[in-house]
Parts: sequence; structure tokens; C-alpha cells
Amino acid sequence: MESTLNNNIGDLSFSDDLRRRITSNLDRHPTLIQKESSLRRAAVAIAIAPLENGQSGFILTRRGKNLKTHSYQYALPGGKIDDGETQEETVLREVQEEIGIQIEKENIVGYLDDYETRSGFAITPIVLWIPDLQNLRPEPGEVDDIFVISFSELFRPDSPRWVEIPESDKLVLQLPLRNRLIHAPTAALIYQFREIGIQGNLIRTDHIEEPVWAWK
Repeated sequence: MESTLNNNIGDLSFSDDLRRRITSNLDRHPTLIQKESSLRRAAVAIAIAPLENGQSGFILTRRGKNLKTHSYQYALPGGKIDDGETQEETVLREVQEEIGIQIEKENIVGYLDDYETRSGFAITPIVLWIPDLQNLRPEPGEVDDIFVISFSELFRPDSPRWVEIPESDKLVLQLPLRNRLIHAPTAALIYQFREIGIQGNLIRTDHIEEPVWAWK
């Protein structure tokens, strides 16, 4: 299931060169848009940010312990698109609310495929460039913790993992990050960004299954 088109990671330093490279790779990718009207719409951010060592990473959150759904799970910043909002407005609002970072539309680098979840959502991933993490802070109650995950974590020799389940013909994707396993839908979006944004490989996410416990 791993891409065989291009395994070149290249320089992952947080720089204008990396931003141009990711932007170019995303621009060459014709995104798949989920048009099914019965699905609830959501948008999330693949938020590219600098690490203290000058390298690049992305922001991952852990949801609040007391949330009614998917509590204490790892997630990308984002949420449900409110009536009258565009997907871009949703992402910028949620990033400010959930992690304290205020950015503008000019920080949007590109888009990935919509991902249809088992629970009835169509999630639009929007790639953001965040040059400054000075105001980074979790929203009390909504976000328990924030992590900036190095891109190098996406290229570990034990990643990705594909798991068969009896409930589906599709394979469940697991991404080992630090000492945790991240599953779809979050893992599917991160994996597609790894392949397209960083390596320039065109892959889709509609073949990626969620674990059964995430179907509700």
C-alpha cells in the first residue's frame, strides 16, 4: 500500500523553499470533492509549523477529556462548518479558537481530498503555513494538549501500518507518531499530505478504512 513513485524526502527545514515545494506539489494534485448533500461538512487544518531545531512539523491536538464524542482522541485542528461559513473561514476560526493562532487566508497553502467518514461527515483538509507559534495555547475544555510533530516522524521505518479487519474490505491505516498510533480519519489526511505535499506522489484516501470504534 505504500507509494512507490517517489521516496525522496528532501530538505524539511522550515523555509520559503519548503513552502514553495509543498505549494507546487499540492497545486499539481486535482482534489476530490465530496458532493453528497446528506453528509455533514467539516474542515480541518494540516498546520505546518517550525520546530525549535529549525525543522518543520505539523500541529496535532488531543481532544478534551469531557467532550461528548471522541474525547481524548488525537485530532487535527478544525471542526464543523457553520451555516454561512466557507470551509476556509471555518479552518481559520477553529485554529484561532482551538490553539490560539490567528492567521489570514494568505497562509493557506493548498487542499487535499475530502474524506468521507463512517459517522457521516465530509472532511475537507486545508494546508496552512504557520510561521509563528508564540501564541500557541489549547482551548480549555475543547483541547487537552497540543503537539508539534516533526515531519521526520512520518517517515519512520515502521510507518505506515495497514491492518485487515473482518468488518470491511478496506485496510485500516495506523500511523505511529511518538508513542501512539493515529487512525483514520486523522491518519488518512496526514498520510495523504506526506505523500502529496512532501513527496509529490498522487495518492487518494477513499481506500483507507477507519477502525470500527470510530464508526459511530
